Amino acid sequence: MKEILQDQKETSSRKSPSIIKQALQVNSKPFPWVKAFCAGLAAALPVMIGLLLGNFQYGLIATLGGFSYLYVFNTPYAQRAKKIFLVVLGMTLVTVLGTLAAPYPLAVAILMGLIGAAAIFIFGALKIAGPSAIFFVLVFLMTSGMPVNPDEALLRGGLVFLGGALSWVIAMLGWFADPHGPETGVVKRVYMELASLIDSVGTEGFREHKHKVMSVLNESEATLTAGHIPWRTTDFFNRLYVMNDHANMMFHFIVENFSDQKEKLPREIGSSVRLLAQSLEKKKQPPKMPDRILQPEELSLPSKQLLEKIYNADAVLNEPTTKINKVIRISKPSLKMVFMGAFDKNSIVFLTALRFGLVTMAAAIFAFELEFERSYWVPLSCVAVMAGSTVIATYHRSIQRSIGTIVGILIASVILAFHPSGLMVAVFILLLTFITELFIVKNYGLAALFFTPNALLMAESTSQEIFNFTYFAQARLIDVIIGTAIGLVGVLLIGRTSASSRIPHMMGKTIRSQAQFLHVLFSNQGEDFDASNSRERSKMKTNLSNLKTLYNTASGELPVNRKALEYYWPVVFSMGELEYLMDECAKDSQKRPELSDDKLAQLLLAFETMANAANRKRAPKRIEIPEINEYPTIRNEIIHLQDELHRYA
Repeated sequence: MKEILQDQKETSSRKSPSIIKQALQVNSKPFPWVKAFCAGLAAALPVMIGLLLGNFQYGLIATLGGFSYLYVFNTPYAQRAKKIFLVVLGMTLVTVLGTLAAPYPLAVAILMGLIGAAAIFIFGALKIAGPSAIFFVLVFLMTSGMPVNPDEALLRGGLVFLGGALSWVIAMLGWFADPHGPETGVVKRVYMELASLIDSVGTEGFREHKHKVMSVLNESEATLTAGHIPWRTTDFFNRLYVMNDHANMMFHFIVENFSDQKEKLPREIGSSVRLLAQSLEKKKQPPKMPDRILQPEELSLPSKQLLEKIYNADAVLNEPTTKINKVIRISKPSLKMVFMGAFDKNSIVFLTALRFGLVTMAAAIFAFELEFERSYWVPLSCVAVMAGSTVIATYHRSIQRSIGTIVGILIASVILAFHPSGLMVAVFILLLTFITELFIVKNYGLAALFFTPNALLMAESTSQEIFNFTYFAQARLIDVIIGTAIGLVGVLLIGRTSASSRIPHMMGKTIRSQAQFLHVLFSNQGEDFDASNSRERSKMKTNLSNLKTLYNTASGELPVNRKALEYYWPVVFSMGELEYLMDECAKDSQKRPELSDDKLAQLLLAFETMANAANRKRAPKRIEIPEINEYPTIRNEIIHLQDELHRYA
């Protein structure tokens, strides 16, 4: 979201580039060399194994399972193992369905829409990074386009499963070298951001750095939760978990003691935290504390206390294993609760999945009814375009897809014109997949230059038909143009401004859920009550997550209402900070006070007033916020939220 705010600020000072220029921009992200090579290996190895065993066609079918590797991201290996295995099962299932439905075009169209919608919904609800529905739809379409033979459904499914299993093995190889690499990386980033926050004390950038620390702390908690295996916890994982707890304590101390300070802190404090972050690299033995913690000459009492907390965090890395006896408490919402939250009528995830399924189904029926040759390339192009997360992103995808695919078809036509042998097909698959993964982080259009010939090469090789250069190039170009047009029209006609119109209601709903959570935090709920696992907490987090998704989607609508976004941003920002503070408060039942009925009533009145104001886009009546002993930051954030609603209404 901070990137969106920056975009808005820049827009006020200069004219935004055209959609075409935006679509053709190449970002500065580094090339993922290792992932790209592994992706190429996962795609090409099944073909090579098939050649060695004397069955090239079986190898080509198995390589469809190699698409599973494209869902690998820098997540903990515990989570990665489950995620990729489920992707492999999904690829296997759509292969079986594609083979069985092949004789019935209408069934193929309906199943295609259902598969796409289900994948979009699941990936969106669970907030899983990756290519989402596109490769499930691609595998389904390619198997439905193979020679019709329903009796081979289980055989093809088994081959795809074997190819996917090979991808799973390749995805997990890094575990042997660095089993906690993703967890270490995110905790290290927490401390680096903490160092930047310390350096920003007394400057105008303090609030921005505060938000960055909160974001990475949320990310680190999610990463450690995903990496936790109840029946197998290692000493190093426990140290990372405790280090993350210390980072949380330092953050709260900084916010409570230095938010209003006008003078900067000694630079040695920030430098010490950076050195502490660097010592988290497991392969480097951390030096002794006096060599790393830098002691300034003169310190105020709060600065001394902060330095003491840095010493305590440092001790976690140097203490013997016997003293790291932290009891790890992992709390996460159930899958049922996550999916029920995504099914909410105001959830953009559900609406996007529904639109995706309906438009994909319509594109497939249209292509089948007009009896296009290899009609599945029409809905596939439609799916690729609709994979954009917003309307603007869909426009970008359509431009990138069109340009990249046209050139990609020409590349594929040249390759296929030479009738490559089995070994050359494997080499081309390796190279094209490798280059695709290299450029996908730079620009989707560049990736389409190589993904398109790769998919066409695999599809034509499994079709076992005679290749005709002119007919092939012409047919695929027409398919892509029609599919892209259908995807654009579908996005523009269905829910073009559905996100922005739902934001006010969702803001009010989220504020009310925060009020409910605050009530259970500071009231007597009984000795056995655990606020961190309460229904109210889960409801608040679900609503805020849906609200942020709505905001991000609204920022990409056409036409975009920048004035409304500028109004919503500081409010959503403040609600996110309040959610984080209350979430941390829930973890400490000993320190948390019990407020009187009068104070609770005053707080609930303030929240209800803000909720009504947000829903109606009006300035709320100012309500006096009572003191909350031990948690002044929560009170201050409630006041800030009230001010933001009043200022921008």
